[in-house]
Formats: sequence, C-alpha cells, structure tokens
Amino acid sequence: MDSFKRGYAATLMASAAFLGAMTPAQAQTAPQAEPAQGPQISDIIVTAQRRAERSQDVPIVISAFSPERLRELNITEPQKLYGNVPSLVVGTQGQASRDVQSFSIRGQSTGFLALPSVATYLNEVPLVASISLSLQGGPGQFVDLENVQVLSGPQGTLFGRNTTGGAVLLSAHKPSTDHVEGYIQGSYGNYDLVNIEGAFNLPIIQDKLAIRVAGAYYDRTGYTQDIVWDKDRDNQHWYTGRVSILATPTERLTNNLMVYGSKSRNNGAGYINRGFRIGGLVTGPGGVCLTTPGCAEIYNRQTEISQQIGPRKTRNDVDGYSNIDAWGAINTTDLELSDTLTLRNIISYQELKSDYGNDNDGTPLQGYQTSQSADFPDFPVPGLTDEFGIPVAGYNNEVKLTAPRDHLKQITEELQLQGNALDNHLTYAVGGFYIDTKPVGVWQGAAVQFCSPINTGNPITCAGSRALSGVTNKSRALYGQGTLDFGAFSPALASLRLTAGYRYTWDTVKGFNASWSPLADGTVICSVLGPVPRPSPADCRYDATLKTKAPTWTVGLDYKPLSGVMVYGKVTRGYKAGGFNSVAVNEEFRTFEPEKLTSYEAGFKSDWRVGSVPGRLNVTYFYSDYKNIQRPGSDFNLTTFAGGAKILSATATIQGVEAEASIRPFEGLEIGGTFSHTDADYKKFQFTSLGADRTCLPGGGFAVVPFGGTVDASCLPFQFVTPYIYNIRATAKLPMDDDMGELSYLISYSHFSKQHTSPTGDPSFEPGSMLEAYGLLNMSLDWRNISQTGLDASLFVTNATNKLYRVGNANSFNGLGIFSSLYGEPRMYGIRLRYSFGER
Repeated sequence: MDSFKRGYAATLMASAAFLGAMTPAQAQTAPQAEPAQGPQISDIIVTAQRRAERSQDVPIVISAFSPERLRELNITEPQKLYGNVPSLVVGTQGQASRDVQSFSIRGQSTGFLALPSVATYLNEVPLVASISLSLQGGPGQFVDLENVQVLSGPQGTLFGRNTTGGAVLLSAHKPSTDHVEGYIQGSYGNYDLVNIEGAFNLPIIQDKLAIRVAGAYYDRTGYTQDIVWDKDRDNQHWYTGRVSILATPTERLTNNLMVYGSKSRNNGAGYINRGFRIGGLVTGPGGVCLTTPGCAEIYNRQTEISQQIGPRKTRNDVDGYSNIDAWGAINTTDLELSDTLTLRNIISYQELKSDYGNDNDGTPLQGYQTSQSADFPDFPVPGLTDEFGIPVAGYNNEVKLTAPRDHLKQITEELQLQGNALDNHLTYAVGGFYIDTKPVGVWQGAAVQFCSPINTGNPITCAGSRALSGVTNKSRALYGQGTLDFGAFSPALASLRLTAGYRYTWDTVKGFNASWSPLADGTVICSVLGPVPRPSPADCRYDATLKTKAPTWTVGLDYKPLSGVMVYGKVTRGYKAGGFNSVAVNEEFRTFEPEKLTSYEAGFKSDWRVGSVPGRLNVTYFYSDYKNIQRPGSDFNLTTFAGGAKILSATATIQGVEAEASIRPFEGLEIGGTFSHTDADYKKFQFTSLGADRTCLPGGGFAVVPFGGTVDASCLPFQFVTPYIYNIRATAKLPMDDDMGELSYLISYSHFSKQHTSPTGDPSFEPGSMLEAYGLLNMSLDWRNISQTGLDASLFVTNATNKLYRVGNANSFNGLGIFSSLYGEPRMYGIRLRYSFGER
C-alpha cells in the first residue's frame, strides 16, 4: 500500500514537472489576451457544481461528452460509456437482465437490494431506481441531449440522492425561443438494426414560448439464439418520446417543463450454460439427483451440448422476456430576484415498472427459473424435446401473477437559492431536497429452483415459490455550498479558491415481504419461517423500518499558478442510505445500515501549448476510506431451518489514479486517451459460515470453515472493480474543400483488465466469477454537412475484431449448483444518416 502511494506521488510530481516545462510560453503571453494560434483543444460547459462552468475550471474529475462526441463514439446507451471514462464500470452486475446497466465508479457499486452508489440524473433530477433490478429510469436516455457528464467521487453535498461513487448527469436539449431547428436521423446495421431518431424545435411566441419534441425507435435482433423457442435473446426493442415547453414570460422568469415516456419489450438475457456442481447440489446430501440413477448424467449432457453449440446459442425451458415502462414530468423554474440572486425550484413525478422472466441455467432442465412479472414466462407444450432429444421441462406452470416485480412512483422537490457576492468573488447555493419513492400496488414474483429433470414429483425440490413485497424510501436534506475566490481580499490571491459545502440528510426505509411455496392441500411453507406448513401466505409476512441520518460535506482548495493550469485538493464525505432485506430469515437482518465513505483527492488540470501544438493533461489521485460496505451473503435460521440472505458489512480502502490526455500536433489530427488504476483492499470482512464457506489463510489460499465458524474474506478481490482501464483514440480530419463539408475518421481502442463479480466467493471456488481481460476496437467515418446541405453520413463499427468476451456470471455455483455466463456484443456495424435543419 505504501509503495502504491509513493508511486502515485511520483507520478503527480513528474506530471507537474512536465507541465512546468510546457507552460512558460503560454504564461508569458496570457496577460496580453492574444488569441491562440493554430489548432485548439475543445472545451465543454458543465454543471457539476449546479452552475455553468468550463470543465477545465472545475476541481472535480469530469468526463463530459457533447452530442457530436456521443455520435462519433457511437455512445447510444450507458453500456457504451465503459472504456471512455476512467474508473467507470458498466454492466449487469450479476443480474438476470440485459436492461440492467449499472454504474460502478472507484469501487462503489450497486449492491443487492440497495440504492445505487452512482446516481443517474435527468435535468438535475434522480431517475427512479428499482429494487429487484439495478435499473435507473427506462431506455432511450441518450436521445437528444445537450451533453453527458460523469462525475467521479461522492457528490452528495449539492446533488439530490446521497451516493458514494459519483453521478451521471444527462441534460436534455432545451427548447429555443428564437429559431426553428431540428433533425431526423436513421441508422441501419447488422443484426437487423433499425434506429430512427428525430427532434423538432418550434418557437410559438418569439423569445417567450417554445416547444421541442424528440423521439426515437430502436430495434435490433439478438445475438444469442434460443434453439428451443427459436427466438433471439439479447435483443433490443424500445421506443421513447420527450416533449419540452420553455416559457420566459419576463426577462427574469423562466420555466421549463419536460415530459418523457419510454417502453422496451425484449426477449430476455441469453445465459450460456458452462456446468453444474454435480458433487454438491445435484448428487450430494439433499441433492435433486440423490435417489435417481442416471440423473447426474443428464446434467453432464447439458454442459456437453452447450459446449458443442457454442456461446451464441442457448436452450431455455421457459420463454424469457424483459419489459420496462417509464414516464415522468420534470418542471424547473428559475426566478432572478436580482442581478446576483436566483431562486430555483425543481419538482418531478416519475414512474418505473419493470418485470422479467428468465432461465438462468441456460438448459431445457427446470433448475433455476425466475419471474418478476404479471405473467410467468411461457412454458413449452407437454412432451416437447429439443433438437438433441432432451425433454424440455415445464412444471409448476400454474403460476398466474397479477402485478409486476417492481412498480414505483417517485416524487422529488428541490428549492434552491443561487447567488454571488463580493463582486462575484463568492458564489454559493443553499437549498432543501425531498424524495419519496414508493410502490404502486403490491409487487409480485415467482421462482422455481432445484427441480430434478427426472424426479419432478418431489414436493420440496420442485415447489415453486411466490413472493409479495414492497419498499418505500423517503429522504429529506438541507444543504449549502460556496466557492470563495481569495482575490476578493488581495489581487495577489486572485488564483486561489476555497470550496466548502455541508449537507444533512434524514432517511426512512419501510418494507414488507411474504414469501412461500404452495402445497397441494392449500397450506404453504413460508420461506422465512421454515418447513412447517402454515395456513395461508398472510402468515409469512414480516415488516421492518429503518431510520437513519448523517452529515455529508466537502472542503477543497484550487489554485491556478499559470494560465491554463489548475491544481486542487479536497476531502469529501459520502453517504448511501441503508435498506430493507426482502429475503431475510433472521429478524436482525431485515434491514441493513448505510454506507459511509471519506474520499481524499489531489490533482491538476492543464491546457498547454508548445509552439503551435496544444495539449491537455488532467491527472487525479484519490484515496477512499470505505465503511459498512453492503455485501450480500447467505443466511440460515437454526430454529426454523429456513435459508435466505443477509447484507454483510465490510470496511476497505480504495485508492487509484485517473488521467486524461490529448494533443493536436497539427490541424486535423487529435490523439488522446484515458487511463485509470483502482486498487481496492478489504480491511475487515468477516461473517458466519454456513458450512461450506471458505476463509482466507495467513499464508495464502483458502480453507473451508465449519458451520458457525468465522470466515475471514478480507483477501478476496473487490467486487465489480476493473483495476486497469485505458483508452487510446485518434481522430483525423481528411483533406476536403470546405464547401464539400468535413470528413473525419476515428479509431478507438479500450482495454479492460480482469474483474471479480462475486461478493463473497473466491475465484477458485466460484467458477466464472472472475471475468477475463479483453480489449475492444471501435471505428467510425463521419462526413458532416455534405456539400453544405445539412446532411451527415457516418459508417461505424464496434468490436471490430469480433472479440468474444464475458460481461456477467450467475455466481450461483455454490448456492444453486449452476455455472452460466453472459457474453458481450459481437461485431456491430452500420450506417447512419442525419439531416439537420435550422441552426446547426
């Protein structure tokens, strides 16, 4: 650890020395305010501190993307940000839906049944976050945006939802009151890709009232073929729409109302079977094949067939799907009380409904199927066999639910006062925030587990479970933050600024759950009360409430020793609320406590020039003290003999370096890239063994701990951390007369090191939990404003080398006895045409 710190300190000093060598010429000419000659590095305006600023002037690690950059990199969804932002990991995070694209930054990820560690905001309002799946909002979020900003580290002082990892800010394009404009865009590609998108801006009353309408339709065939159902899994089919109305009745009053809606209807994830734990849950004590000769051979045969047909085909016994419906309204009002004071109010209402059904083992055997939907997945007709002669199971198909797994409504209200004083040397914001997320009706779910392919009449191993649940999250906060330029006291201190902020939050979580397996006589076995039959599902219900409160704060200094160079350091406290455990079997684990993180950062941002060659280099070192980390683990009740899950607590230190660089050696060529290294180590991670858990040994390796013993898991790799991520890209403008438009070519390569995905299992005992390292090559060719007509044409390809790589693992080998994985997108290519009218 100490050598790691010394290494990064040396990196910072070396970078500072490099800057010192590069910037003197610029520093000498800056006072003359002469325009720079030659090529330039582009800037983007961001709102990371709730006010408009140049990204290079903000002492926060920000990765910002303009609409042009998003198209150039073919970033159409959150997953495509992976590899373009330092320390950012985007993935399914072990969940059974491709629609889940959870963010993890600097080791802070979304845990089981927990709120997100990285919140997504649309027009400064947090999107609805579901509970059973780590969803935030619906599809089509990247349509018609002004920019995308990814903020690294705790941002809880100024932003609505408390988080520990960071924030992703999506700014929808606002209407313009003084001109007509818009665009229509269409894309066509392999896997039958069809994407149509457009927007239209219309002033209704010049300079007073305008409306902007945007929408998109996206359809792509899946790249995993289900040969049982003759369907494509891992497809995408969604559409979205957005209407914004901007009113400026007076020069000092502005109101922007945005209403959006989106819907997706997909065929579910295509899990690929890679094996079963034959000696454990299949043939071991209590296993589904314990008394059935030849049963284990059937399981082995499934894996052989999966290997034979390859990772782009699967064989499911249920017809999976994934459905999402989302809509909302966000209203932002700005009232300028004076030239130095603005009152802002943001109020929103949103709904999110998600349901899914899937087969997690990827075989025709009924081993692990779940439904979180109003309808269980379709079952095959009786007697159906696959093309290999294997019977396709379809038991417990009487499930008929009447509500989705997650259906939430959310209200937010934020009142904020922004101002400046001391002749603009002090800027500040104070306000209050309220969020209330609650269920719409009662959530329902169902699952079938451990069903032997032969002994299907066993009432225990083939019983389908049912669940009713609901969770409400409320949060209230008061906050204030300001930035003071010491130039208010002396011209000699004009380049030194202090930023300080404080927030206090009160959280309340309430939940209930009832889980059971129905028996033939009408009684039920409660999942949390053990094997004794109960009269009705009502006997299985439990309720719990958790109330917490905590301060968060930030203190930092930044200084500009030279024109174009800023150095900064800050300390920030982050906090993420606790939650309700809907699969608890012991009363003390029905809720779990909040996470807390203290982050220390030091870095610099620099724009420099050597002669006529401009460059940019931004470097940050961070160190985080992470406490009460929410990690899921198995649980068991000795009195009722019921099995479930609990949320474990751990502490860790996380440190790393993030860098962004670019250079334009001559007009028309830009070379750049990003790099991050994240080193995460548990300080303490202990829990009680259930009999098969493995503990870390002092000299290395692992040993099985008997039931009731203490497991030390502190040597495990950190979950959902990719230690090394780097991207190298080059953009070249090809020679062409100005009246013909602009032709450019981009090539980008991103590399991702190994990533551990299991919360409590060591890689040697949980097959596939360690995702292999891989690299992706993407390219695009863009011809903008062809012959000054407003028409753009683009060719794009992602994963150009058709790399085969895994993006997720079921991590159920020791719990459910299955080993299955999700694979990433193959080579995708296509053409995009875009026609813009009005102002470009």
